[in-house]
Amino acid sequence: MPRFSDKRRVRHTAADMFNLVADVERYPEFVPMCRELKVRRRSAEPDGVEIVVADMTVAYKLVSETFSSRVTLDRPNLQILVEYLEGPFKHLENRWSFQPIAEKASDVGFFISYEFKNRMLGMLMGAMFDIAFRRFAEAFEQRADQIYRG
Repeated sequence: MPRFSDKRRVRHTAADMFNLVADVERYPEFVPMCRELKVRRRSAEPDGVEIVVADMTVAYKLVSETFSSRVTLDRPNLQILVEYLEGPFKHLENRWSFQPIAEKASDVGFFISYEFKNRMLGMLMGAMFDIAFRRFAEAFEQRADQIYRG
């Protein structure tokens, strides 16, 4: 099963980076292969955790697939968990963590594992997904540079 993890130190606060990743509606503006994202439902839990159910459409060349996921935005612990609900995957798990390091620095952790249901689709999209996931953390860091420094 393909998996990828990355940890990088950024020149932004953990809270700012959490907010950037939590703002899922903006993903089509800068996330590799994300063509569209629609939030179906958003609910706040009493412990400061927010749950978002969203549909994300990813595309590469002529192939386009939409999948649904449940995103747990755990602001008190600066963690985000994405759980797969339905779509072309057999399995998809994505986790983010944000660790404060200094006043204006943090470590951002990113992990994803996935497997397509359809082997042919996996072969077609798999290589591009690997490249895109390797660029995810960089895309979020560049977005943070635009938003929080400009």
